[in-house]
Amino acid sequence: MSLNRKNFLRTFGAAFGSVALGGIPSARSSEPQKKPIVLSTWEHGLDANDAAWKVLSNNGKALDAVEAGVRVTESDPENRSVGLGGNPDRDGNVTLDACIMDHTGNCGSVAFLQHIENPISVARKVMEETPHVMLVGEGALQFAEEQGFERKNLLTPGAEKAWKKWLKKSEYKPVINVENHDTIGMLAMDEEGNISGACTTSGAAYKLHGRVGDSPIIGAGLFVDNEVGGACATGLGEAVIRVSGSAMVVEQIRHGATPQEACELVLQRIINNEKNPEELQVGLLAIDKAGNVGAASIHKGFNFALHTGDTPNELVDAKYLLKKQK
Repeated sequence: MSLNRKNFLRTFGAAFGSVALGGIPSARSSEPQKKPIVLSTWEHGLDANDAAWKVLSNNGKALDAVEAGVRVTESDPENRSVGLGGNPDRDGNVTLDACIMDHTGNCGSVAFLQHIENPISVARKVMEETPHVMLVGEGALQFAEEQGFERKNLLTPGAEKAWKKWLKKSEYKPVINVENHDTIGMLAMDEEGNISGACTTSGAAYKLHGRVGDSPIIGAGLFVDNEVGGACATGLGEAVIRVSGSAMVVEQIRHGATPQEACELVLQRIINNEKNPEELQVGLLAIDKAGNVGAASIHKGFNFALHTGDTPNELVDAKYLLKKQK
């Protein structure tokens, strides 16, 4: 990388300020943080991190940790944005999307999957048992059942009640930091320094039947390059897809940005690209090979759960770029 490029990245990062996230060591520290590390989106990431940490603290693999972690959120009937209990589409169907990626570049994904509580585990089976990366719809359901997953009614009474209330007006207008809590994305580094990630969601509440967002798309909702780092996204999936959000974060790290700078650079691209960025939320998480982490969002309100070898599991408020909201 040229010195001019490096200076540009430093200047860009400085323009938004340097933020110490909850006592996390500076992303420019030359000392790698203690391993293992796990971080995940939103408050529901705290319970997910606990499950992942049980794997990591016993010298387990990052891939096993991220699967175990997000399964907790998928199986929580009180969570309206992931797995069991997720908000349905406008026709009353709960449809799930998920992907998983390991340190070797192997990945698996399912989209528009119905009736299966833990789509992340189906995505892992796609990765490990098929020559494909993504299965969707009826084909994904058929594959899941062939792999021993059981059908289940995912529409809980609470989610059904909320959907029927919504039907009275049928207005689709996502509310920042409410309906946009639509994903759990998780990144983990194990004792061997290998990085894996997972991303799973029931998608935007009351979406059109058949809609798929960024969460199951490798490079958009999740991307891992073990030589560089990993990233995951949450928020309005269409905006993330349009910039290949997670892959672009990792590429910024490859070219010299810190994880924090990388998240901000890609978010600024989204802000510049979208017609009404003040009306949508996107949050990004990232980790680099040295164990430094970054997090940022368009609007205030995005937080993430972080557990490292130095710090206990805690919720951290991410930096945000748009200071004024309508």
